[in-house]
Amino acid sequence: MSTFEDRERGEEAKYAHDAAFQFKVTNRRNKLLGLWAADLMNLSGNDAEEYAKSVVRSDLEEPGDEDVFRKVRGDFDAKGVDRSDARIREHMAELTAVAREQVMKEVKE
Repeated sequence: MSTFEDRERGEEAKYAHDAAFQFKVTNRRNKLLGLWAADLMNLSGNDAEEYAKSVVRSDLEEPGDEDVFRKVRGDFDAKGVDRSDARIREHMAELTAVAREQVMKEVKE
């Protein structure tokens, strides 16, 4: 096997690893976002967990974060939760960092 083929396989493996890691981070962020939103909508226990799962599932609608944002925004509007679009997006960004740390910690264990 040539050095070029070794390098190519290494790059493919790295890309697959990075994609899997990012997928885990995004799913974790969406779950955390769902739990945050559930708390603001006065959901708790199983209801909060189910809502968080629905936020995670909403990310399967289209690439990017807009589907998740629209879900939370729509649910906040329906429940009368007063949060600006900017605050929701800001919190999504904050939770991305938290989720990344949590997933990295799990990978190291």
